[in-house]
Amino acid sequence: MNIRDSRILVLGGWGLVGVAVCKRLLEKKPARLVVLSLRESEAIDAVRELYAFKGSTEVVAEWGDIFLPAELKDKSRAQILDDPKLRRVFLDGVFEKPSLERLKSFFLYQLIEKHKPDLIIDSVNSATGLAYQDTYTAYYDVRKVLDHEDTAQGGTNLIERVEKLASTISLPQLIRHLQVMNEACRTENVRMYLKIGTTGTGGMGLNIPYTHSEDKPSGQLLSKSSIAGAHSLLLFLMGRTPGSPFVKEIKPAAVIAWKKISHGEIRRGGKPIPLFDCDPAAACDLSSVFKRVDETCGAPLGENMKSVYIDTGENGIFSTEEFFTITAAEQMEFVTPEEIAHSVVTEIEGGNSGFDVVGALDSVVMGPTYRAGILRKAALDEMVRLEKETGSRSIAFEMLGPPHLSKLLYEAYLIWLAYPHVSDFCKQSPERCCESLLQVVKSNPSIRATILSIGVPILMPDGKKVLRGPEVKIPPYAGSNDFAVDRDSVNEWAKKGWVDLRPDNMSLWQRRIEKHLQFDDGSNRSDSSSGYPWDSRFEGEEDPHFVGKIVTRIFIDEENGGRIKG
Repeated sequence: MNIRDSRILVLGGWGLVGVAVCKRLLEKKPARLVVLSLRESEAIDAVRELYAFKGSTEVVAEWGDIFLPAELKDKSRAQILDDPKLRRVFLDGVFEKPSLERLKSFFLYQLIEKHKPDLIIDSVNSATGLAYQDTYTAYYDVRKVLDHEDTAQGGTNLIERVEKLASTISLPQLIRHLQVMNEACRTENVRMYLKIGTTGTGGMGLNIPYTHSEDKPSGQLLSKSSIAGAHSLLLFLMGRTPGSPFVKEIKPAAVIAWKKISHGEIRRGGKPIPLFDCDPAAACDLSSVFKRVDETCGAPLGENMKSVYIDTGENGIFSTEEFFTITAAEQMEFVTPEEIAHSVVTEIEGGNSGFDVVGALDSVVMGPTYRAGILRKAALDEMVRLEKETGSRSIAFEMLGPPHLSKLLYEAYLIWLAYPHVSDFCKQSPERCCESLLQVVKSNPSIRATILSIGVPILMPDGKKVLRGPEVKIPPYAGSNDFAVDRDSVNEWAKKGWVDLRPDNMSLWQRRIEKHLQFDDGSNRSDSSSGYPWDSRFEGEEDPHFVGKIVTRIFIDEENGGRIKG
């Protein structure tokens, strides 16, 4: 795409890579560059640093946590987790169903909605941020209560600790983040989304010496790599979704360095490291219990640690010898942020940097084959032969899911049974169609039993009565088996997973079938080219796959559920 005069949003724009990318982008003269960072001070610093490079480009600062609802965007995770009300807002945002209203409540969605960027570059260290919430420590806090080692606060303490444990589970947070990103990008017509990701181990394997704990490697570090890999596959899927932006990912597999070299105060987690000493003459005795944290040990010196360091941005600061070790041959080695920025701009402008992970996955995944396409007809022919031999019809078992698929397949099948020449269905009044399908349901107990047994209810034409088995798939379990019934809820359940015999649904099916029967009229029948929609052709009684054909078209045309890469 053409960067000049475009609107660009850079997430993580204060970071080591983010700033380098922003500088390269400004050379291309975009109309607006929005620089987002976690904290206000960081975003303002980044804009200040970019001022000399901005030219005619409008450079705007934004700040907040892109993984949180807007009302929580400026709060730390500690603040959220220590407040029961905020903690519940956070958990509901992550785990409740992704309604449009909920997705719009997220800061990221509102940010995209506000600035309507043509291009989003995401250089946030997502894998670290999500994985390093430390599920393992939260687990041990819960286990103390489960093992009755900590009963000081009883049940209340357990509830709080379980909620905190749930809040550290990173995969649902990543999934919700991608749902928010994709929906906002589709709604606001974002043209391209480029992620700067990570491998989690700096390109090294399970033998990585830098473990973050006594384990080699630690579960926390492997969580980071797991999230990084999951992120890439979710982006792969996003890039195969109709209406989504073009998706790319650059994934450095080395230490990224550096931002500056200096002498000064050494900070860990943003805080200075205070100096302590322990007089050898007053060494601590080893007793039967050794405390990992003991405030009585060590004498504070009243000053903080200072030394020479190299600042590698999000990866932290390293001493001279740490930097020597980690960047040495056969260790992580390193790549510069300017090289990453060059690859980013190359991909945006349509070039081939050779480092696009999503493109690489596209080129190496094993897709549909010619042989399978030929064998598909053989498989279907054999299944139809067995159906005729056994006198049964195989429609849906509710294993593929969702219930919506089973509902549509059975509704189409009931229509086909009532009107073998499906064009006749479209000529009747909706009320007459209801009566015909209800008669099919009444006169075919085996079909009725199959539908009800797989968990799909049948809603009667009056909308007030329902045929059902002991368990239904819709509505899904949401903490309770009891649901309030009103018109809206019944409409939602019927749409998602109930065979619906009401007149409004019959009208909808008439419109669907008429749309696809247009390809079967006399003028279109004369078209024998490859452009003719052969899969949409209906032959009434002679077509054993009317049900599958019409539902396939519904998924593609109505629900935007088609495959775009064959």
